[in-house]
Amino acid sequence: SGFASATQHVLEKSEVAPNKLTVKLKDAYESLLSFFRPVTCRHKGEQTLIPCHVGEGLNTTECLENKCCPSKTSHELKCYMPFKDNIQLTFRLLVLVAGGFLILGCLPFCCCACLQRSQCVNPLRRANKEVEQIVWKKRAHSEDTYGLL
Repeated sequence: SGFASATQHVLEKSEVAPNKLTVKLKDAYESLLSFFRPVTCRHKGEQTLIPCHVGEGLNTTECLENKCCPSKTSHELKCYMPFKDNIQLTFRLLVLVAGGFLILGCLPFCCCACLQRSQCVNPLRRANKEVEQIVWKKRAHSEDTYGLL
């Protein structure tokens, strides 16, 4: 039959099956790109509407599937490109920088706390050999003394 579902699609010799790693990397790249390039459909008066790259005669569902903005009023374009959201970008960068400074601020305290307890790094944590011998002699002497009672 002339109708084939997406699962029945057979790869031709010229087509290459996408690798799972490249698909994951592409998804990660797209999400990172969308994080640093936020868009909005809120139209302000001074902004000019640019028609969607797919076409103008799209319904609302097709418009949203193509990452475009459907129009709520009839005198404008039915489907237009979203606008760059500078306020959202500023907020995201502010949170990212604040989180980085918080991590960098806490890092020295965490390192100091861990290294201070370490016997190999902190020489004050290691037992002094002379003191250790004195303690052993006193313990042996006290055991001898109390052992006779």
